[in-house]
Amino acid sequence: MFRFLRATRLSLLSLLIAHCSLLIDANAQAPKTYTSSEILLGLKKLNVVGSVMYIAAHPDDENTRLLAYLANGRQLETSYLSCTRGDGGQDLIGPELREQLGVIRTQELLAARRIDGAHQYFTRANDFGFSKTSAETFTIWDKEQVLSDMVWVIRQRRPDVLITRFPPDARAGHGHHQASAILAAEAFDAAGDPKRFPEQLKYVQAWQPKRLYWNTGSYFVKPGENMDGYLKLDAGGYNPLLGQSYGEIAAHSRSQHRSQGFGSAAQRGEAIEYFQFVKGTSAKTDLFEGIDQTWGRVTNGAAVGKMVSEVIRTYDAANPSASVAGLAKAYEALARLRTGAKDLFWLDEKLTAISTLQQACSGIYAEATVSEPTLASGGQASVTYEILNRSALPITLNKVRLSKSHFPGDPTTITLDEPRIDPKQTAELSPGKRVTGTLPVAGFSNALISQPYWLREPGSVGMYKFSEPESDFTSISHFVRGMPENAPVASVSFSYAVKGVLLYYSATVPVQYKHTDPVLGELYQPLAVVPPVLVNIPAARAYVFADQQPKPVPVTLRAGQAGVAGSLALQVPSGWQVEPATAAFNLKNKDDEQTINFTLRPLAGAAEGKAELRAVATVGTEKYSRGIQTIEYPHIPTQTLFPEATAPLVRLNVARGHTRTIGYLMGAGDEVPEALRQLGYTVSLLDPATDLTTERLAKYDAVVLGVRAYNVLDKLKTQQPQLLKYVENGGTMLVQYVVNRGTVLPEIGPYPLTLSADRVTVENTPVTFLTSQVPLLSAPNKLTPADFATGWIQEQGLYYPAQWDAHYQPVVASHDPGETDKQGAILVAPYGKGRYIYTGLSLFRELPAGVPGAYRILANLVESGGK
Repeated sequence: MFRFLRATRLSLLSLLIAHCSLLIDANAQAPKTYTSSEILLGLKKLNVVGSVMYIAAHPDDENTRLLAYLANGRQLETSYLSCTRGDGGQDLIGPELREQLGVIRTQELLAARRIDGAHQYFTRANDFGFSKTSAETFTIWDKEQVLSDMVWVIRQRRPDVLITRFPPDARAGHGHHQASAILAAEAFDAAGDPKRFPEQLKYVQAWQPKRLYWNTGSYFVKPGENMDGYLKLDAGGYNPLLGQSYGEIAAHSRSQHRSQGFGSAAQRGEAIEYFQFVKGTSAKTDLFEGIDQTWGRVTNGAAVGKMVSEVIRTYDAANPSASVAGLAKAYEALARLRTGAKDLFWLDEKLTAISTLQQACSGIYAEATVSEPTLASGGQASVTYEILNRSALPITLNKVRLSKSHFPGDPTTITLDEPRIDPKQTAELSPGKRVTGTLPVAGFSNALISQPYWLREPGSVGMYKFSEPESDFTSISHFVRGMPENAPVASVSFSYAVKGVLLYYSATVPVQYKHTDPVLGELYQPLAVVPPVLVNIPAARAYVFADQQPKPVPVTLRAGQAGVAGSLALQVPSGWQVEPATAAFNLKNKDDEQTINFTLRPLAGAAEGKAELRAVATVGTEKYSRGIQTIEYPHIPTQTLFPEATAPLVRLNVARGHTRTIGYLMGAGDEVPEALRQLGYTVSLLDPATDLTTERLAKYDAVVLGVRAYNVLDKLKTQQPQLLKYVENGGTMLVQYVVNRGTVLPEIGPYPLTLSADRVTVENTPVTFLTSQVPLLSAPNKLTPADFATGWIQEQGLYYPAQWDAHYQPVVASHDPGETDKQGAILVAPYGKGRYIYTGLSLFRELPAGVPGAYRILANLVESGGK
């Protein structure tokens, strides 16, 4: 992305704001290029001086059609503020859960915004899982802190109108949904009150939106209810400059939420949106009536509006560079208005927008790349830059300069200052000419600079935590609060001039790793700063000991830089024996790996329950205990995380029966197979295309279906009879939770079973046994109610059946506060000689977290001795 400036007119604050906003949009993407129609749409948007913000709780809550319409049809500055990053959801595309899923869903939101044209923001609230009431939500979220974050973003973006997705009551369903609406109403008032969060006013001004509306619809009202009293808006129009209707744009945008399975079909034609008034000044016919959205709202701005209108009138789609001079005049006029102005918001917004359009019109292509995806803290790399003139304009390159991202508390951080033009570095960029070169990048002293900022410090169940020492800040651009992701660790600016236009310009691009995949072609990903040595233990694995037999613990070291040597040790609680106590390592080259195998076993005095092991590498006097995790999916940029090298360590009393071999059919992705192996079972992953035959299934003592298998495996449409035949012949079949919508066949069991959205969200709620006669409660382990609640995380169970045939026997019951018992957590049905078992217990969360009771329950569920 790009900006341009007059060397003596803009203040440092303005430069930093423009720099930050443009780089965030460009992070980890191929350098943006624009079609002529996209440029024209941007020019039209210059003459709309208005802003709107949509507020909800999670990724995928947003109304993408409305966002697309507001951003491209009404051409407003449009934002979506999500309270959370969706960490508590389920993952349809892989095994990532919690923080890793939150990173994926953040990037899915950014991918969606790149399509529908809105901006993305967040609060610090952590999605701790499904909540049934706002009251429960506010016992886990820090309400005042979430409200502060919401007010901060509103004061930054200055929306004329706020829109909520949900009502503030039980109709919203999820407690987070209710809470988002409650907070939006409070933020509407607080943002305009200088007595609320006054510490923010050093950097932003109080701002009072004109009105707050709830974007309601038929799903929130009773069947047949008259909706004539609501404000209406048709968001189904067609945008000829984009060649799509807003419904088509929305489908593409919403389909980026792949981890949640929200692939959407395009909608065309009329699409009425309904709005219910909540606060402020009500409107009769339009959300924005009575709000000046022209340059008239900017002091002395009318003349700029006329300049922009003239650029639009004379715009030549076959020669966008002809608009450069007109845009330069508008930019210079805005820069003059900025001198001495008290209210800079729209001046800075439009200066940044003009900068982007100037760059697009002038045909400059620029990029800055490195040959490797990582750079060690304290190390150095060479950045290769390239700038190309693809217009007929006479352009002179004046200077190329590298800058680093601001990182609070890092004394070596370099912040962006105004470029000094060096005549010795000038080069003529004649049409079609390319200039390349190299620059060194070094000096990063904080090894966590590339860790997502909200994951750098330990948070709580309900809130993320990050430090922002204001002593490090010179402007609002240094704050990460509210932002979707980190700024790039480094960027390169190209200062240049266009002959005949008395302005200097600067194209600023992030430093990225670029490589070519033989199938996908040219790919970009963020440059990541890493520790000198990375310490990796198997991901999502708990080490479970039911006896005193030793188990191997492999630890893989990777060199973040060449020439790293030291020692590695496992830190474990007392009562455990590790061999060897320490091990030396020597990694000569960057990215070299060395795996050291430790042997771990409990001694007689090892306490039962859950503890933690940690792998620590010592290099000189420094200790390192973070590994590296790369998250790669084709619809989002590659993400690099640095998890602590820790794992749950579980000492428990668990017995096994006659079951030895288990066939596991993966669904949407989970880590349950590894948990079964930890218990000593031999687990084979089944291929749905070849292994679901009576003959092949017969060799397994039990068959387990992973989470959401009946939602994602089309083969089950035809192979279900083979699975039921396996049960009929004497096998044990365990089906884990299935979402109640979108199953690949109507019946997932041998007898009728009606799935629902019922769940028990309080993870430690008491469980009662409905009968003592069910073998799986007593063999091979005698289970107690504590096994179902003690130490559990996030939720007890989900998607319980609501109704079932009399052949199914419910086993346990529990309920959330204020509700009646739910008995669908475990259903057992005899079928032929075998047993069919359905469970909605959240074993897929509890087992990787090392919850002892979950392992005992799992053992009993898969044991064929429980027939």
